Amino acid sequence: MADLRINLAGIESPNPFWLASAPPTNSGYQVQRAFEAGWGGAVWKTLGDPILNVSSRFAAVNFNGQRVAGFNNIELITDRPLEVNLKEIYETKKRFPDHAIIASLMVEPNQAAWHEIVKRVEDVGVDGLELNFGCPHGMAERGMGSASGQVPELVEKQTYWVKEVAKTPVIVKLTPNITDITVTAESAVQGGADAVSMINTINSLAGVDLDTWNTIPHVAGKGAHGGYCGPAVKPIALNMVGECARNANINVPISGIGGISNWKDAVEYMLMGATGVQVCTAAMHHGFRIVEDMIEGLDTYLDEKGLASAMDLVGKSVPRYSDWGDLDLNYNIVARINNDICINCNKCHIACEDTAHQCIDMLKDGNGKDILQVREEDCVGCNLCSIVCPVDGAIEMVEVPNELPSMTWNERQAVLSSTLTSQAMKK
Repeated sequence: MADLRINLAGIESPNPFWLASAPPTNSGYQVQRAFEAGWGGAVWKTLGDPILNVSSRFAAVNFNGQRVAGFNNIELITDRPLEVNLKEIYETKKRFPDHAIIASLMVEPNQAAWHEIVKRVEDVGVDGLELNFGCPHGMAERGMGSASGQVPELVEKQTYWVKEVAKTPVIVKLTPNITDITVTAESAVQGGADAVSMINTINSLAGVDLDTWNTIPHVAGKGAHGGYCGPAVKPIALNMVGECARNANINVPISGIGGISNWKDAVEYMLMGATGVQVCTAAMHHGFRIVEDMIEGLDTYLDEKGLASAMDLVGKSVPRYSDWGDLDLNYNIVARINNDICINCNKCHIACEDTAHQCIDMLKDGNGKDILQVREEDCVGCNLCSIVCPVDGAIEMVEVPNELPSMTWNERQAVLSSTLTSQAMKK
């Protein structure tokens, strides 16, 4: 077996799979069940002044037969007294000393309040702290959560306050409800953060009931925006992880969060710079035992790749993630259709004819059989036909040799600028 252990900013865990701060980590009973199932760590549901939650509070977005493609919630932080949570954290850590327990914290932007809760939480033996600067609903209206996380100065200041007294690693959890997450990530690092985690949930409304006209969910006929998560947010989160991982000013480990449902998702996050991952929606959908497949899948993948450790994955794809201006304008691929397995549904032809570049022809072969053929000289390699095709392998995107040298937009602009300067000097 490969070594699945990770070390995230000094927090050690038997595997990269943690439960995120959320309903699955609301109590010692739940976290202990999760550790028994195989989860490597858990971020305890956010601690602070206990609040009252509403009923109802969850909603899901189903798409094309897939249930819970997206998940929406208007639930807030813990509704249990801090003393009860601390007692259960202590008992859980004592029973599972080798598993990572991270306390998620949220208090008002007040130095004394942060100092007090950090000291109390660390006294019960947590392995690290996660500062919740991300919740977009409920707590934000009280000046906490994303209300702090959207203000770089507050992120830096509150992180600094925590670091003044913290003895364990400090992770700053960032909100995606901002123009550029690298700005607040840099602020967290400037405040002394040992790591960052992302993303928290995205502002959302799950839907509207067409019969009652109530929002989904609603509380006695009234609704409010909530936080969106689940498989649908993975591309958004993966981009934000990659943007932070390739930013030289954000030189701390990343805990990846957002739509992680299986080991493949976890590997993608790690390749894009995450040291470990946090899971919520998938566990709520399928239960704690999904981690068994995650562990087995990751172990098999590492063996197949000849890698000795899960840590060997971290950041391997980051150098390949760049800006559009650095992409090779002379790189060419085209679509080729395998008519031996094509079922002639014509979805590729329709998609190309109506919404792309009109380069797929409907023809007949020598036997009078209907076939589809790409005019490669007109194909721009957009991938649309292969995306809509329902048959694996029926359409292949093939690289076409190009005699032209590699040329990026930035290089092209530099050449044009140099030429114009030279012409101007001659005049």
